[in-house]
Amino acid sequence: MANFLFRFGKLNIPSVSASIRQFHRCRIYRGSLDDEFTFAKAKIETLQKDPGNDIKLQMYALYKQYTVGKCTVSKPGMFDIVGKTKWEAWNGLGEMSQDDAARKYIEVVDRLVEKNTPKQTSDNYTDTEGIDVKQDGSVLNITLNRPKKYNALTFDMYRSLTDIMNRASYDDSIKLIVFTGTGDYYSSGNDLSNFMVPMDQIEAIAKEGGETLESFVNSFIECPKHLIALINGPAIGISVTILGHFDTVYASDTATFSAPFTRVAQVPEACSSVLFPRILGSAVAGDVMYFNRTLTAEEALNRGLVARLFPVNNFREETQRLIEEFSQLPPESLREAKKLIREREIEFLKSVNRRECEILVERWISDEVKNVVINFMTKRKK
Repeated sequence: MANFLFRFGKLNIPSVSASIRQFHRCRIYRGSLDDEFTFAKAKIETLQKDPGNDIKLQMYALYKQYTVGKCTVSKPGMFDIVGKTKWEAWNGLGEMSQDDAARKYIEVVDRLVEKNTPKQTSDNYTDTEGIDVKQDGSVLNITLNRPKKYNALTFDMYRSLTDIMNRASYDDSIKLIVFTGTGDYYSSGNDLSNFMVPMDQIEAIAKEGGETLESFVNSFIECPKHLIALINGPAIGISVTILGHFDTVYASDTATFSAPFTRVAQVPEACSSVLFPRILGSAVAGDVMYFNRTLTAEEALNRGLVARLFPVNNFREETQRLIEEFSQLPPESLREAKKLIREREIEFLKSVNRRECEILVERWISDEVKNVVINFMTKRKK
């Protein structure tokens, strides 16, 4: 996609990996400026349009000045037009320091990336009650925002999230979809008020709820964009089981994970009946789903549900730094990689999701669930 960035006639600017190898041979690694320079080279891969020969020549000269230093090679002969043009660009930088050359290179790349990035705003994805949505470049940030209710999900929130996910799946400006929560909790899962309905309406509401849940989970199963969960605190129920469809999960060291199905007379949802035994192992999955075990952040990391842990005090800063880095990765590569890993199981997981939802609808109209709701309402009145 971006090979044009490495050619100027017969001018070949080395690829990213080759550049890094040459760079380390020429210089002692010094830290942040070196990191920024390497990161800037990676950003080039995201550009969709040829920046033109003048810019490419400027980038070549700055690259040479930084990795090699001042031009000391002889000027090519008059018939080597490309070589002579390259030499003149590099030699024209004169006594510019290597650090200044790196900073200028980074500045040029940043301008190119900004110019080539579609100007998107959160106007395309409006906030709804309990959900804050903001598009930052190619990243769609979705924040569960009911801190007084521990970010519990209502049926309306399920529908809104399904709509957001489906639109983002077909939005070419989106690379990453990032979920997190406001306050101390990530999410406490289902809001039990979803089930506080008149007894003569419970079957109709349960059927509608099953369809809502199935559509919600399918929006994650089918999503071609990379899904990242930032678990800032305790996660319960659906907010845990849906993690099997995320491409990576980061958590604070104070996060916990529980899916207390039998405690509230429920059964697994979001394909966790299949995915959790794979991720956690059958014994731990059984402990979680049958016997309501809560996993600590460290246990979730060791079992593979979580990729990395961060101290709670700088969780937001550390994860945002990673998101910014990931957002610069080439979109086609990301999309094709996810397709290879996920696409073969899409239809299978949708069938699992449907079966789970059918059983859940049966559970929701059962006497056991009615008793759970009555007990919950009684405790709230005390």
